[in-house]
Amino acid sequence: MNDLYGDQHLSLQDQFATRGLAERVGQIIVQPELDDMHKGFIETRDMLFLTTVDHRGYPTCSYKGGVPGFVKVLDSKTLAFPSYNGNGMFLSMGNISVNAKVGLLFIDFTTPHRIRVHGVASIDRDDPLLAEFHEAELVVRVTVTEVFVNCPRYIHQYQRVATSKYAPQPECPTPSPQWKRIDAIQDVLPEADLHQVAGCGGTITPEEYGMLVMKGEG
Repeated sequence: MNDLYGDQHLSLQDQFATRGLAERVGQIIVQPELDDMHKGFIETRDMLFLTTVDHRGYPTCSYKGGVPGFVKVLDSKTLAFPSYNGNGMFLSMGNISVNAKVGLLFIDFTTPHRIRVHGVASIDRDDPLLAEFHEAELVVRVTVTEVFVNCPRYIHQYQRVATSKYAPQPECPTPSPQWKRIDAIQDVLPEADLHQVAGCGGTITPEEYGMLVMKGEG
């Protein structure tokens, strides 16, 4: 058996009499690289969940979305995806710069189906792929170490309604997010964002922004 399980996992497996099952499942489903099925699934997703760990040891789970195909499988050991403009905190990207180990979860809520990926990530402002990701600030490359397909039985089935209007697309301008209108942050907004506020209707209070979020307009 590889190092997928530590003592903490084995202890629980022993408590529930699943050590043999866990070892067999690990042997069957965990692969060291991406195959054609993985590639086809990943490159048709419009979202992923990215896990990173910060300097304090806290895990961060972040939703990353884009148009279908915004994640590229470059080869059997490498995938890449863009980091778009966000709230300026750079939590996931900053975490990667100090702890490169990441987890990625790709889900199809319609089928349902999911694939998990573990790997070692890097970020680059000058990555040659940057030009292929419209409005990307950084490119994240992940060297894959483990890939596994999980049982989908607890995935609730949802129907996709529409692509987010904020997902960058070359054929149409990307609107500015509503949170950049909050009056309390105007003095710290980057210069490039300030001119967009007036065009979006001017400033709003945090309470007004909260109401927009509740309506899905944040």
